[in-house]
Amino acid sequence: MSDDHTRVRDFFSARAADWDNRFPDDGPAYRAAASELGLRPGGRVLDAGCGTGRALPALREVVGPQGAVLGIDLTPAMLEAATRAGRDREGQLLLGDVTRLPLRDGALDAVFGAGLISHLPDPGANLRELRRVVRPGGTLALFHPIGRAALAARQGRQITEDDLRAETNLRPLLSGAGWHLTSYVDEDTRFLALAVRQD
Repeated sequence: MSDDHTRVRDFFSARAADWDNRFPDDGPAYRAAASELGLRPGGRVLDAGCGTGRALPALREVVGPQGAVLGIDLTPAMLEAATRAGRDREGQLLLGDVTRLPLRDGALDAVFGAGLISHLPDPGANLRELRRVVRPGGTLALFHPIGRAALAARQGRQITEDDLRAETNLRPLLSGAGWHLTSYVDEDTRFLALAVRQD
């Protein structure tokens, strides 16, 4: 395991047990974001870096009982917390690495990533890997239940110019990885960037 992976796993392992208690009111924001993925009943979606699986119920609502919902995370403690919360009933949980997904090319209609991009070791290459598993015309959603400024304030820091989530940085990053940014919202109450896989 790389140093980046070890750091991410250590960070989230230490926080897994209390993660959901820290953010108890995020459900409506997840549902609103999931509804914008363009998924239909029977669709196939991956929650990349799913953590405790907070997005899985919202994703299941969109694709219905015939759809496929997968959640993959690097941290066993997060997946254990997801199972304790019963979210394994909403989708299949996989222990794995979003930088090397165990999925065939074009297997999915969409990928959902909550708080994901800031934890990717090589964002350009990793976004290409997410593109690989999505069908042509499929969607990527990069989400956070609060915007960049609100998150920075919560963490007691300032937004910097090199923030990957800034539209001026994110648009070319996505384009270089084969995605076309179609929508960008950065408000206090949510961050949501939607992109479509380019052929």
